[in-house]
Amino acid sequence: MATMQQVADRAGVSIATVSFVVNGTKYVTPKTKARVTAAMRELRFRNNVVARALASRRTRIIALLFPTTGNRFSPTTSEFFMAAAERASERGYHLVLWPVDPAGDDLDDLVSGGLVDGVILMEVRMDDPRVAVLTDLDVPFTLIGRTRDSSGLPYVDIDFETTTEDSLDHLGALGHRRFGLVLEDLDGTPMAGYAPHLRVEDTFRRSVAERGGVGTVVYAEGGSEGGATRLDGCSRRTPTSPRSS
Repeated sequence: MATMQQVADRAGVSIATVSFVVNGTKYVTPKTKARVTAAMRELRFRNNVVARALASRRTRIIALLFPTTGNRFSPTTSEFFMAAAERASERGYHLVLWPVDPAGDDLDDLVSGGLVDGVILMEVRMDDPRVAVLTDLDVPFTLIGRTRDSSGLPYVDIDFETTTEDSLDHLGALGHRRFGLVLEDLDGTPMAGYAPHLRVEDTFRRSVAERGGVGTVVYAEGGSEGGATRLDGCSRRTPTSPRSS
C-alpha cells in the first residue's frame, strides 16, 4: 500500500502538505490539493481512518440524525442530505446518515463512544428529547429546525411563520376571507409534536384571526395523495361545512 511519502514524491510536495490534505488540518491551495488527491488516486493511497482518529482524537465524521419513522424521504430531504455531505467534504469531513428513534434512546451508544466529532439533527420536534441527550453528552451539534425554546442552540431553519403569513396575505389580496390549511396527521405516530407542523398551525390560526378571516385546519394522510383525498372530501361537503376558499 502506498505511503504518504510516496504520495508527496508523486505530487512534488512535502509530506506535511499531504498530511494537511488528508487530515484537513491546514489550508492548502486548490491547485496543490488537486495534485495531492490526483497522486493519491494514482497510487491508490488509502488513509487509515482509525489510526488517524487515534492520533488526533478526531474522527472527522459528522452524523446526520434522521428519525426511523417510516418513509419520510422526499426530494427536499435528499437535497438536505446532499448539501450537507458536499459541505462536509469541502471542510475535510465525512457525513454519515444515522437513522435513529426520535426519542433518542440509542443516542448515548452512538455518540459517547467517540465515533463522531459532531451531530446534525433533522426532523426536529417542538420538545425534542435528542437535544437534552446531546447536551448531556457534551457533543457539538446543530439543528435543521427549531425546538420550542431554541435560545442558545445553533440552528438553521425555514421561516414557516413568514411563509404562512405571506400566503394568507396573497389569498386575502385576491379577496378571500375563508382559508384552509391541510396538514399531515401525525397524532399517534413517533413524529407527533413535529415542530414545523405545530408552528405552521399556530401561525395560521393566529394570523387568520388577526386578519378577520375564517380558518379551517384539516388533517390528512401523508403525501400529496393524502392531501388531495382530504381536500376532495371537503369539496363534497354541504355549502354550510367549513372549507377553504
